[in-house]
Formats: sequence, C-alpha cells, structure tokens
Amino acid sequence: MRRLALTLFAVAALRGCVAYEYEHEFWIRVDGSGTVNVTGRPELWTAFKGITVPAEEDAAREAVSHLFEASGLRVRRVTVTRRGGRPYLFISADFRDVNRLAGTAAFPDLRLVLRPDGERLRLEGTWAPPAAARGAPADDGQMAVRFHLPSKVYEHRNAMDGVERGNIVGWRQDVRGALAGGSLDFGALIDRRSILVSTIGLFAAAIVLALSILAGLILWVRRRGAIASAAPGTGSPPPPAPSAPRES
Repeated sequence: MRRLALTLFAVAALRGCVAYEYEHEFWIRVDGSGTVNVTGRPELWTAFKGITVPAEEDAAREAVSHLFEASGLRVRRVTVTRRGGRPYLFISADFRDVNRLAGTAAFPDLRLVLRPDGERLRLEGTWAPPAAARGAPADDGQMAVRFHLPSKVYEHRNAMDGVERGNIVGWRQDVRGALAGGSLDFGALIDRRSILVSTIGLFAAAIVLALSILAGLILWVRRRGAIASAAPGTGSPPPPAPSAPRES
C-alpha cells in the first residue's frame, strides 16, 4: 500500500512538471488584467511569432523585450536558460486588458477574449501558427497554452487535464502538429467574483457573526446581573413586623 501511494504521488508530481518546448502561461484577473509568461526554444519563437532571435543572449533578451513593450505590455523579466543542452527564451510581462493582446506583434499566433456571459465570465480563444512556419525547427516535444483563472471554473472546453488545483486549465499538442498547422481551441466559464474576494467575504462574514454572538452574550450576562441585583436575596431574613403600640 505504501509503495502504491508513493507511485501515485510520483505520477502526480510528473504531471505537474511537464516541460514544454513552447508555452504560453497566463494569470488572469476578473477585470481582464494579468501576467503572461512565454517560454520556448528560440527557433520556435521565430517559427510561431515571426521574430528573428539573435544568437547572442543579451541581444535576444533585448529583442523580445522590445517586442512585448511595443505591444503595450510591461516587461517584468527576460531570461535565457538551458535544458537538455538547448537554449530556452523566457519572458514575463504584465498586461492591462487580455482582450487587447490578440493580433499584436507579440501575439500574432493568439486569439483570446474574456467577456461577460450573464452572471459569469467566458474565456475563449485559439492558438494557431502562421500560415507558413518560418525555418525548420526540430519538431519533438509538446507545446501548451495554460491559464491560472481568478475564480471558480464552472465549465471548460476539453482542457487536457480538466481543472487542476481548483482553477488551472490548459491545452497542449505535439510541436510536430503545431508546425504542420494544427491549432488549439480553448475556453472556460468562470465566476465574476475572484477567489480572493470570495474568501475575504467569507472571513468578514465569519468575523461579523462571531462579534454578534459575543455582543449578544455580553448583553445577556449584563441583563442577568441587573435582574439578580434588583431581586431580594434568597438567604436574607424577612423584614421585622411593625410593633404593636403599648397600653398605658
């Protein structure tokens, strides 16, 4: 039994640590703002975003940073890392409105919309490569688009692993399929209230309820004390009877 539990734990850990060759990862707030991380091999950046990535690392970071800033994002960090002997270009940037990302120079391969849907919010979009991918990059591994959503997820459109850890949904495919023109359609229906706001509301309601109960107990004790002090003591002797007048 212990060995089975360890095996299941290891499988779950591996699922959460999948390394993608090309990935968009979004953290979105209910107002449409948020942060996006994009990680990928430089040749896949060239193939899917049409940007020529210089071989020199400082120049590569500068080129990608300029691309995102020109598209209206605020760049937080740009790095070049290595995995299995291959370089990977990473950028993290903030945006004010997720609906304004599609079609910009930084996201020619992405269509993304967050819109009201009755009492909820609907996220929908498509990742699609350009008509003809530039260059001839290696086609091994997987690519993905993932979202960390701010509130309860009511439904999703075929997310690869369903809803993970309560509010994460993602879609993936083979790099080979992406280079051949395969697209990813994604979507989710979420609450308008963020998890943080809902949690704060629950804590506030609990505090108000606790204070109300405490105030009620204090009022009850005071009233009991007032009644007890106003009533004659149970152990005190009765008042003396009036004495009769003496006869002369």
